[in-house]
Amino acid sequence: MKILSPTAILGYGFPDASFAEGMRRRPDVLAVDGGSTDPGPYYLGSGKPFVSRAGVKQDLARLLQGQAELKIPLILGTAGGSGARVHLDWTLEIIQEIAREQQVTYRLGVIPADVTHDAVVQALAEDRILPLTNVPPLTEKVVRASTSIVAQMGAEPVVAALQEGFDIIICGRCYDPVPFAALALSKGMDPGPALHLGKILECASIAAMPGSGSDCVMGILDDHGFTLESLNPERRFTKVSVAAHSLYEKSDPLSLPGPGGVLDLSQVSYREWDQGRVRVEGSRFVRDAKYRIKLEAARCVGYRTISIAGVRDPGLIALLDEVLSKVQEQCRSRMDPQAKIHCHVYGRDGVMGPWEPERKMAHELGLVLEVLAPDQAAADNGCSLLRSTLLHYGFPGRLTTAGNLAFPYSPSDIAVGAAYEFSLYHLMEIDDPCCHFPLSERILMP
Repeated sequence: MKILSPTAILGYGFPDASFAEGMRRRPDVLAVDGGSTDPGPYYLGSGKPFVSRAGVKQDLARLLQGQAELKIPLILGTAGGSGARVHLDWTLEIIQEIAREQQVTYRLGVIPADVTHDAVVQALAEDRILPLTNVPPLTEKVVRASTSIVAQMGAEPVVAALQEGFDIIICGRCYDPVPFAALALSKGMDPGPALHLGKILECASIAAMPGSGSDCVMGILDDHGFTLESLNPERRFTKVSVAAHSLYEKSDPLSLPGPGGVLDLSQVSYREWDQGRVRVEGSRFVRDAKYRIKLEAARCVGYRTISIAGVRDPGLIALLDEVLSKVQEQCRSRMDPQAKIHCHVYGRDGVMGPWEPERKMAHELGLVLEVLAPDQAAADNGCSLLRSTLLHYGFPGRLTTAGNLAFPYSPSDIAVGAAYEFSLYHLMEIDDPCCHFPLSERILMP
């Protein structure tokens, strides 16, 4: 079975030549991942996509045309970035627009992944909710405060859609490997190699050398394993690049949990073949005694305003921690009592913060001053106060009164808007893998 993965995320784009080469080889299925939690909780909480509409439309138009040419399934997982109903509808609106422009009718199988607040509260009361590592236990109050709640569907709802005869399947939040593995699983192929291949293909050419999130690759699955091949002659797979992908977003590179079981990679072998291909064998899927799906949700925790500035004064740089501490202390009494201040210092530890092992001071530093408050006006006021106080703060040895900060932008303060945090990152036990993922038919006409 030949599975064509065009890009790491729908909307990232892919080269025409790579896609044409993939289509020339007549794949059995086109599959693409549409989203991720990687960009953080804002997009799930706010209901907004994190990839541009123009980019998604361009990619979808090409994939829909390819599907029509070869009459093969096209499967999209985690539509719209986060896979909630609002993201799914956004994606369907784009397909409707393509249908009008191309004068084509599309018959879609649509699988939402939203879970009601009441269903989660009931599961919580029945002790069917487990927190993932480093996630606090769940409460009903947290559930009710969350905006959209989604669950990662396993392969079963997508397999059911294929068995119903849908060639174009648009999914809400989906376990990343599922769109790539579903056709194989519907044919009774081994889920171990199928899901392992899917885990690599959902990132497309990221696992190739040189890596890219915007290029096409082909996975060829058989009864004993799978082969990976780049569709761009400038890239190639190596056994190291493919094996290293087992570390991608994982705490354990040999064990990958998912809906209904665990992908065991402890006995996997990687062999390099000619023309930049890699052969993988030994992947096993071990089913869990209880079927669990991962819940995801976000809640609003306030409103954020930031100011971006640079520091070049060596005297201020030498005293920066002391100055920032005193400035914050001076400002707090005039801010909303619930406001939170964060100062990110780039050029020293802006990326890793207190975990940074090499806190070497650069000759210039970038500051992101952030205030999080219960409403936007309070955040704006707090950031303005923080920025102006630091700008004119008199520290020992100061040589100029013209100001301590260099601002790349005017206005210097940027109101970011609502801020979100993940509120659900938990597992929910269910009896039926399809019960929260109802399949429906949509006909989109010109």
